[in-house]
Formats: sequence, C-alpha cells, structure tokens
Amino acid sequence: MAKPPLQGQSRLAGLDGIRGLAALFVVLHHCWLMSFPGFPSDNGPLWAGWLLYGHFAVVVFIVLSGFSLAVGPARHEWRLGGLARFGHRRTWRILPPYWAALVYSLIIAWTVVPQTDAGPPTAKSVLLYGLLIQDVFGAPSPNGAFWSIAIEAQLYVVFPLLLLVIRRFGAAVMACAVTALVTAVGALSPVVPAVALLDRFTPQFAALFAFGAVAAGVVGGHWRAPAPWTAAVAAVPVVALIAVQGSVWTVNHYFWVDLALGPAVGLFLAALAAGRPAPLVTFLDTRPVRSLGSFSYSLYLTHAPLVVTLHELVVAPHVPKGVPAFLTMIALAVPASLLVAWGFAAVFELPFQRHRSWGALRAAIGERLRPLRRRTSLPAPPYEPEKSATP
Repeated sequence: MAKPPLQGQSRLAGLDGIRGLAALFVVLHHCWLMSFPGFPSDNGPLWAGWLLYGHFAVVVFIVLSGFSLAVGPARHEWRLGGLARFGHRRTWRILPPYWAALVYSLIIAWTVVPQTDAGPPTAKSVLLYGLLIQDVFGAPSPNGAFWSIAIEAQLYVVFPLLLLVIRRFGAAVMACAVTALVTAVGALSPVVPAVALLDRFTPQFAALFAFGAVAAGVVGGHWRAPAPWTAAVAAVPVVALIAVQGSVWTVNHYFWVDLALGPAVGLFLAALAAGRPAPLVTFLDTRPVRSLGSFSYSLYLTHAPLVVTLHELVVAPHVPKGVPAFLTMIALAVPASLLVAWGFAAVFELPFQRHRSWGALRAAIGERLRPLRRRTSLPAPPYEPEKSATP
C-alpha cells in the first residue's frame, strides 16, 4: 500500500476550480447553441467548434462527483459513516438551491419565455422536476440544465452500495462490475426494447461515477497517484476519434464516447489531488478560479433560463445568427449569468454549505438580524411638552 500523503488535507487544491471552469463551459456551450442552429451539426466557425461539446462538461461533473463523495470514505477504509448522515448531507447540499432554481426557472418560463420547443411547463412539470424524477417521465422542461440533476441524485442512492462492494471485493471489482453492467445495457439497448428504456437514465454515468470513486483511493493512500501524462495518453485516442468522426457521430454515440473518456478524467483528478502538474494546480487554486468554483452549482442551475431569455428577447431580434450573435451572447449572457449565480448562491447555496442544519441556519440568520433588531427596538426619547413662545 502506498504511503497516504493526502490523508491530512481537508481541502484538495484545484477541485473547486475544475467545477467552476466546467460550469462556465456549459454556459458558453448554451451560448453557442443559441447562435448556431442545427445541432448536432457543427455550423459554427472552426475556432468555436469545441464549444459544441458541452455534454463533456457534465461528464467531468459526474466523475468529479464520484471522486468528491469518495474522498472521505477513502480516508476511512471506504466506510460511509452512516446512511442517515450521508443522506442528510446530500439532501441539504443539493435540494435547497435546486428547488429555489426550479421556482426561478418556472417564473421565467411562465412569464417571459418558454425554455424549450415543448412549450411552457405544466403542473406535471412542477411535480416531476420537484421530485427529481424528470428522467423517468416526460414533461416540458423549465430549465434545460436540470436533466443531469436527477441522474446525480440517483447516483447518490447507489453510492453506499458501491462502497460496500469496494470494502468486500476491492475497487477494481466494483469498477469492472459497474462497467460490465453498463456495457451490457449499451450493447442490448438497440435490439431489446425493454433495455432501451434504461437509456433515459444515461446509464454510462454510473460507470463514470464509479471511476471517480475509485480514483479517490489516491487520497486515502490506497494506491499511488498516476503521473499527469497518463490522463493525456488516455484522452488522446478519444479526442482523435471525435475529430475524425465529427460532431453528428459523436453526439449519436455519447454513450460509448463517455465511457471511453471517463478513465481519463479519473486519472486527471487523481493526479490533480496529488498536486500534479503543479502549474495547473496553482492556476486552478487562484482566487478568481476558486471563487468561480464556490458558486458553480448555482451557475449551472440558473444560467439556462437567462441565456434563453437574452437570446430570444435581446439578441435574436436585432443581431444576425452566427458569429455576430455568438459574440453578442458571450458579451451579455456570460457576465449576466455570473452575476445572477453569485447573488443566487449567496442566498440559496452558500448558507446551506456553512450551516448544516435548520437550527444552525436559524441561529446564523438570528445573529445577522440582531443588530437590525437592536436599532429598531431602541427606546423612544422621553416626551417633553412643547414650551410656549410666551412667558
């Protein structure tokens, strides 16, 4: 067993930066989609073609999610620390911002502009999206970015089982078992209608989540951190395949491309957790990038309705499609999305990170309001009758 050099570190440098940049990439991707119709065909300029693949930012999110959740268990022999505690922490972290963003998205979709061609959300949309089962049953979406949140929540449910398999049979067995099951779904889906029903759950994400959990073993000292170049070696064939086959083929084969890309992301995160390559870790841990990561979840939750609104009401009526529309969208939507997400996070995300229960949150709010209460409850000065001007 390798020496556990990372076990004492409470925060792993660079991971917040990865979250922030991935969320920003999704914002840019949606600006690209608004400006160059015809997806999955690449109808934009060559220099912007990479922005077509916003889906891969979600791939990074899923691997990173498995990695982040497994860091604590990896430091404690893959033990979760209690199902109830885990469930509470995940619910407290994910649901308050999500539900607030759902309300925000519904208001925009109902009063300003619908978010999809399916029309404005319905009562069914409110129910399904509120319960995070939008990938089980269909309904008009209030927010184009919400599809992955349901999948993430479902992966949280299976996470304790993944840890149990690791403890009993090892990380390699767990990763191979999940990958084999997912591969079977992908192979049978085109020919077995019952299996094809599982496609709505994006089953390859289960394997990506497992790759991330295995990679977290580096933090617990269960194996040595890989060299940074191993991630590049694993990614180069996938990138080459995408370049050769083109965007239409890639989008239609996301299942297999995601599976091929997942190990490269896992290797990259494992190297990053070990502080390599140092220049990249330093950049990702700079204050602006780290700050972006601190409200990346809010940015992901809130940007899509804003991007659609700015395009439909401001850009599309006045700016030609293509590069002019894209540059205008970048100039308007990116800073607006960042500003809205920052304010949203200050109210609906960060307080729930700092205070882990309703009692703690209420106490913090009470502490913030105490100076205001003191000012408003100052006793009035004693009444003095007005003196007459005449003696």
